[in-house]
Amino acid sequence: MYEDVLNLTFYKGEDLYSDGDVEDRLLQLCESGRDLNEILRENDDWAILYHLSDIRENVLDWYDFNPEGTLLEIGAGCGAVTGLFCRKTAHVTAIDLSKRRSSINAARNGKYGNLEIMVGNFQDIQIEKKFDYVTLIGVLEYSGYYISSDTPYRDMLRKVKNYLKPGGKLLIAIENKFGLKYWSGAAEDHTGGLFDGIENYAGVKGVYTFSRPEITELLESAGFFSNTFYYPMPDYKLPDAVYSDDFLPKPGMLENVSVAYDRDRYQMFRESTAYEALIRDGQFPYFANSFLIISEQ
Repeated sequence: MYEDVLNLTFYKGEDLYSDGDVEDRLLQLCESGRDLNEILRENDDWAILYHLSDIRENVLDWYDFNPEGTLLEIGAGCGAVTGLFCRKTAHVTAIDLSKRRSSINAARNGKYGNLEIMVGNFQDIQIEKKFDYVTLIGVLEYSGYYISSDTPYRDMLRKVKNYLKPGGKLLIAIENKFGLKYWSGAAEDHTGGLFDGIENYAGVKGVYTFSRPEITELLESAGFFSNTFYYPMPDYKLPDAVYSDDFLPKPGMLENVSVAYDRDRYQMFRESTAYEALIRDGQFPYFANSFLIISEQ
């Protein structure tokens, strides 16, 4: 049974993060054995799209993982990219706060036979081994909630660094607080407010995303000095392209960048046209909507 994949040693009996009752439905759907693409065609619920769409894997399905490598996935959630990691590496250790979400992940991905899901707060979980890869996909920005420290984002990275083998790689996906969509009128993804990131999260506690210079400085303060940036578009959640500093988008490539699946949003100017001007001025990396960062130990 897929429950054998779950390690509840550090679980304290309470799910500290949840999307609500839709997770019960997600578990039922994953246990049904139905084709996920068929399920997606029948639904227009954002939560089902977000958690079950294989487009989520686009953020890293192109990456050349070592098939003999081991990977630690922190904040695995419902397993949107866990299956990709199971197919790409020899063993995956996934961590998540929620038993319900971890059960969904197990129902989806336990079939691969190389997955262990540890349920509990990353700050409390004890792991002796080290890994070739550690991932923080949509996780670093929440460190203020779960790391007891005056500098939770730096300390999260320092803790993660201890789990990497020499030469190991940290893979981070996170929104850019200065992403062009936020200037145009998209709500900040975590708070739902307009311009919260642009206004440096004034009055907001527990969550924080970064500009490219900020996150570079943060990584270096934690001991990561080799950092390669990529730019998933429209964002890292449902990307249809991933650009790099070696291959930046050219004018005309960013025609459909104003999608909004999760909530209504304003569009105060045509973002594709604005991106064309930014691309010509060499400013796309600063205003890309999100980052994928690969940092080497």
